[in-house]
Amino acid sequence: MKKYLQLNDLTSYKRALKLSNFLWEIIIQWGNFEKNTIGSQFVRSVDSISANIAEGFGRFGKKDKIKFYYYSLGSLKESLDWNEKSKHRKLLTQEQYNYILGELQELPKEIHQLIKFTNDKLKE
Repeated sequence: MKKYLQLNDLTSYKRALKLSNFLWEIIIQWGNFEKNTIGSQFVRSVDSISANIAEGFGRFGKKDKIKFYYYSLGSLKESLDWNEKSKHRKLLTQEQYNYILGELQELPKEIHQLIKFTNDKLKE
C-alpha cells in the first residue's frame, strides 16, 4: 500500500512547531509590558512559520503550496528581528537567544528543500 506524505513527516514543520512551543514557554513568563509589546508579535511571527507550512501543505495546486512556503520564510525573517530585539532588551538568556537563532538559521534550508521537492514532484 502506498504511503502518502503527512504534515508531520516534514522536518521543516516539526522544527518550526517545536520552536514555537519553546518560545511560548519563555514568553509566557515575561511581564505584561514585555508580553504586550514584543512578546505577542514574536510569538505570532514564530507561530506563523509552522502555520504557513501547514496551510501550504493543505493546498492542492503547486503554486498555491509554494506561495505559503514563501510566506513562512517571510515570518522567519520577522522572527529573526524579534529575536535580536529580545536579546538587546535582555528578555532572553544568551542560551535561549542562541537556540532560537540556530533554529531560525536552519529552517530556511529545510523550507527551501520543501519548495524544491514540491516543484520537482508536483505537476501544476
